[in-house]
Amino acid sequence: MAEKGEQTRERILDEALRLASRDGLEGLSIGGLAAALSLSKSGLFAHFGSKEALQVAVLDHASARLGERSAAVRDAAAGPDRIRALLEVSMDWMDDPARPGGCPITGACFEFDDQEGPVREALVQLQRAGQARTAAAFGAFADPGWDPHQLAFEYRAITLAYHHATRVLRAAQARAWARSALEALIARARQPPPLPSPGAPCPACS
Repeated sequence: MAEKGEQTRERILDEALRLASRDGLEGLSIGGLAAALSLSKSGLFAHFGSKEALQVAVLDHASARLGERSAAVRDAAAGPDRIRALLEVSMDWMDDPARPGGCPITGACFEFDDQEGPVREALVQLQRAGQARTAAAFGAFADPGWDPHQLAFEYRAITLAYHHATRVLRAAQARAWARSALEALIARARQPPPLPSPGAPCPACS
């Protein structure tokens, strides 16, 4: 019985993930999800209890699904090839037709950036964990003079630019641009960082 309940929850979250991709987390409702799945609202409410709990569950579900893909390439590749593989996973995730509106986590970053509460808190935790993993991947091969979190920040800028180029601009060159930007970042990361200009504040002293 517990296994059947878990299967039902997975089915609910898979559909919720699709709807959140299309309509945003704010557009997700227990009533709309129940209608899409031909389930009762009371049955769905028993699984989540509130819209906020459903939204947090969808974020966790999206992170788990993306994490499964990312973990496979982290185990299969090392050094710069790991970063390259992670970018491909990210782009495939954003372009997957199962999520017609792109990555719901990225969408939620814009929906909830100024909204306090449990959804934003869950989102921040997921983003910080992802930042730490990316920094660790860069730290495995980058010149020791670099702050790996700086490199992870720039990697995140590439993925966000890809999301904009492919979802908003529908640019056919989006993947080529993202790959080219990553190669430039990898090449720079392998070299010592530039010395600060004379008179510039020292980051390590601030």
